[in-house]
This record gives sequence, C-alpha cells and structure tokens, in this order.
Amino acid sequence: MSDMERGMTALNIPTVGISAQRFNDWASVVRPQIEVALAQGLDAYATHSVAQNSPLVAAMRHGVMNGGKRVRALAVLAAAHLVGGSQQVAMQVAVALEYIHAYSLIHDDLPCMDDDDLRRGQPTVHIQYGQAQALLAGDALQTLAFDVLASERLTQMGLTAAQQLQLIRTLAHASGVVGMAGGQAIDCHHVGQPLSADIMQIMHSLKTGALLHASVMMGAMCGTQDARDATYLSRYADDLGLLFQVVDDILDASQDTATLGKTAGKDADANKPTYVQAMGIEGARGFAQKLYTSALAHLGNMSNAEQQGTQHLADLASYCHERIY
Repeated sequence: MSDMERGMTALNIPTVGISAQRFNDWASVVRPQIEVALAQGLDAYATHSVAQNSPLVAAMRHGVMNGGKRVRALAVLAAAHLVGGSQQVAMQVAVALEYIHAYSLIHDDLPCMDDDDLRRGQPTVHIQYGQAQALLAGDALQTLAFDVLASERLTQMGLTAAQQLQLIRTLAHASGVVGMAGGQAIDCHHVGQPLSADIMQIMHSLKTGALLHASVMMGAMCGTQDARDATYLSRYADDLGLLFQVVDDILDASQDTATLGKTAGKDADANKPTYVQAMGIEGARGFAQKLYTSALAHLGNMSNAEQQGTQHLADLASYCHERIY
C-alpha cells in the first residue's frame, strides 16, 4: 500500500459538504478572536503622537480590518493545535501572517500590479486613500508583522529566542524572492505569454502557496513534532497552497463580482497565466481534486498528531476545495 493509500485509510473524511461545514462552525468561533487580535495590533499606534489621526494608520486599518476568510490565520491556529502548541502564541503568529497577507493584497491592487478597484466588496486601499498612502500602508504592515514576531511578548509567553528567530526567518523566506514576491515577479513578467505547466506551478507555489505553507509550518513551530510528521505536514501545506490558487483561478473564471467581492474575470481580461487558461475549467477542477486528495493523504500519514488538530486541517482543505462547488 502506498503512502497516499495509507493516509486516506487512516483519516476519516466525511461526505462532501460536512467537512467544510464543520470548518465553518469552528472558524465562526475563532475568527472574531482573530479580528480582535488584529485590531489590537493596530490600536497600539493610537497613542503614539506621530500616528494619531494618521491617514497611514487609517489606510493600514482599511487594508486589514475589511473582512476576509482569514485562512492563513486559521491554518496557523489549526497547526498549533495539531502539535499541542500554545494557542496564545499561535494567535500572535496568526496576526503576523495576516498583516503580511494584507500588505500583499494592498500592493497587488495598485495600478502598477493588478490595478483593481474592489477588494472584499469594498474600495481598495489606493482608491480610498490614494496610491502613496496605499504603498506606505503595505510597507508599514510588512514591518509590523516582523515587529509582532520579534516582540518580547512572545518570550513572556514561553518562546525561546531561537524559536522567534525561526519564525521570523520562515516568514521572511515565504514573503521574499523565494516566496510571494518572487512568484508575483514571475506573474508580472509573463502577462500575455504562455507558461508551461511546470513554470506555472512554480509561480503559484511561490505567489500564493509559500505564505500558506508558512502559515501551517509556523503554527507547528508553536509546539513540538517529530521529523517524520514534519515532512508529511510540509507536503500537506504544499498541496493546500497550490489548491487554494487553483480554486481561486476557477472562481475568477466562473463567479460574478458580487459573489467574489472583487472584480470577476480580471485574470482573463489581463491575459494572465492561470490554471483555467492552461487546463480549461474542468481540467482545473480535476487538478484541484487531485491536490485535495493528496493533502488529506499526507495528514493521514502523521503518527503523533493531535486528532482534533488533524481534523481542523483536513476540514480546512475541504473548505478550500469545496468553494468551487
């Protein structure tokens, strides 16, 4: 029996819809806690003389506190649960991930990138506050994320300096040339050009997958795990990150603007390389199914994971996959 077959046998996954609904039930409890933690991080500027009534802080808040699925934060918390890690520490790590994600969206929406006017059903930051404030808001959120991870609060919560450095380095790699920024650069360079399947997978594994992979692995850094389980968790995170992007490509091609909360069809209009463009919508659906199955199999192969944490991550994969149905 292969590793994938063993994994699928070990993990009990319910019928389509039930697992995603269970994830939604858990997320509905946890998301308000994430929103409070995100707001508290921004509120720390409220008493600073330079930041009081600052349009920059207002632009940062608009980019962060405008809804969203909080998938990266939830992945952190689920992975921390998986390894018996501190949820208090994990929440701070989740906040850092969401600040990085928000910065990336603010910059992605700028006219020099995707030039979008709508994000999560609201005006994008540069439409609301101007391009200069949007650019600076993204910059400030990026530095704020690392400030959160370097804070002495995490030391007081029990993390060692070595653990904090590991978290900081992991997020830096996922955000930079070998992660999100590198993937975006490939995307910008190849607008209007056909991409091979291999290059497209590399691009999306960096652009979208790297930060989701980091979310899972940084959550696991809040606890302890053996090397074998870490390998399977990393493979799950790879599949999850790519699955999320494939599903996004499908939704961009098949849903309307009101449903998406952002301008539908932008990828096709801009002639950007997507899985739907490369495979057709049914081919992309089949690839999403393959990634979903593989992600679950890797979870099922983990030996020392906490069962409820495993289920949260399995349900997260189900939630991401079932958005296309």
